[in-house]
Amino acid sequence: PLSFSAAELVRAAPAPLRPYLRLMRLHQPAGTWLLYLPCTWSIALAAEPGCLPDWHTLSLFGIGAVLMRGAGCTINDMWDRDYDKKVVRTASRPLAAGEISTFQSFVFLGGQLSLALCVLLCLNYYSIILGAASLSLVITYPLMKRITYWPQLVLGLTFNWGALLGWSAIRGSCEWSVCLPLYFAGVMWTLVYDTIYAHQDKRDDIIIGVKSTALHFKEDTKQWLSGFSLAMLLSLCMAGMNCNQTFPYYSAVAAIGAHLAHQIYTLDIDKPEDCWKKFASNRTVGVLLFTGIVLGNL
Repeated sequence: PLSFSAAELVRAAPAPLRPYLRLMRLHQPAGTWLLYLPCTWSIALAAEPGCLPDWHTLSLFGIGAVLMRGAGCTINDMWDRDYDKKVVRTASRPLAAGEISTFQSFVFLGGQLSLALCVLLCLNYYSIILGAASLSLVITYPLMKRITYWPQLVLGLTFNWGALLGWSAIRGSCEWSVCLPLYFAGVMWTLVYDTIYAHQDKRDDIIIGVKSTALHFKEDTKQWLSGFSLAMLLSLCMAGMNCNQTFPYYSAVAAIGAHLAHQIYTLDIDKPEDCWKKFASNRTVGVLLFTGIVLGNL
């Protein structure tokens, strides 16, 4: 049957291309959405009252999200190729499985970053500098699991950079009273969904000696996730108040609160399949907020 899912498109690609498409996780688009959605929030908040968000900028950031998420996954797999061989879920990744060499991955990474730079150069000078500043986080994040039990925090700082960049792409600079609460809300959101994600691998992580918030929080995970969710909701309210958002925006924030409460309450941290399901459902959170911002602006 005809299918347009990301996984089916990767399977239908020519055989020599498939390992590279899998290396950039094109078959698993959930991560790309989670990188892209904070950009859309910021772009939509920066729109003039009564106006829709700029579709050209949304499209540019969409392309950039695919490329930068792919680059981040390539860097991650280059750092972790020896670890990935020891984990059932990651042993089939192209580098770990020997389908691609480290040199080929490095060349592919250069291509992705070059294309991402072309996208960045379409923005204003302020945004170019701000976007380039995130590269150090992209490169160092995969190392954090060797150093600290809080690699999810560093991922949050990396994945939500678009909450700053989207506004500056529209306005030419950041309005910090809006951008910082929005960025902080995104970081708290990442701590929620990536801690859930990390519970999939906690047994393997203990064996191979890498760290995560899942291992740090253990059975207290739901209390921590509840705290992060509350901090996210309060920050979203602050960002909304500082740019005069209206009723639809706060309705979306309330819906997000209900979604997160249900997600945390029903989460089974000892079932990897449930952790994946809850992780993937966070796209709904991002889409809800984007919709609330657009309707609030209108």
